[in-house]
Amino acid sequence: MVEALALIELDSVARGLRAVDAMVKQATVQIHEANLVEPGKYLILFSGAVAEVEESYAAACAVGADRVVERMLLPVVHPGVTRGLMGVTDVDEPDCVGVVEGRHVAGLLEACDRSLKDADVQLCGLRVAGSLGGKAYYVVHGAQHDVEAALAAGERVLAKRGSLFAIERIARPHPEFLVWLLRPPPFRPGGL
Repeated sequence: MVEALALIELDSVARGLRAVDAMVKQATVQIHEANLVEPGKYLILFSGAVAEVEESYAAACAVGADRVVERMLLPVVHPGVTRGLMGVTDVDEPDCVGVVEGRHVAGLLEACDRSLKDADVQLCGLRVAGSLGGKAYYVVHGAQHDVEAALAAGERVLAKRGSLFAIERIARPHPEFLVWLLRPPPFRPGGL
């Protein structure tokens, strides 16, 4: 079980690699992703016990210094966020769907965590991919008033960070729409 989740986005691949080295030397954490994300940013996503994640986060941020463009530390992450990052989806004829899109991955993950903690909604899915140009989005579903509460919670987080891109609410989505809701990107590096 993941207790803490952290993410650091840097504008330099070289500095990002150095930050990963410092991070794993500092404490035992599980790296979920350490890779290039468009447009030319290096993203490091990791988890583990709270104290270890905090230590590794501090070490990586210190090494990253002026190359860190976004960062996020969630000492007690909602389990839905980690399930969403693993690709687990949950869509079962929802009453209402809400989509939150952020300009940066770090802020989006924090907003997703807040939405799931503040409202009685389920996470349909979460997309963090190179094909999104550095952006990310998540989709929640539930009763309309709960979805609206989740969207408001996510909007507050992203507005505070200055990284809100778009928020949409879709009442009573058509079953054919659900097929397209969290479809994987059509073009993946390395072929189809």
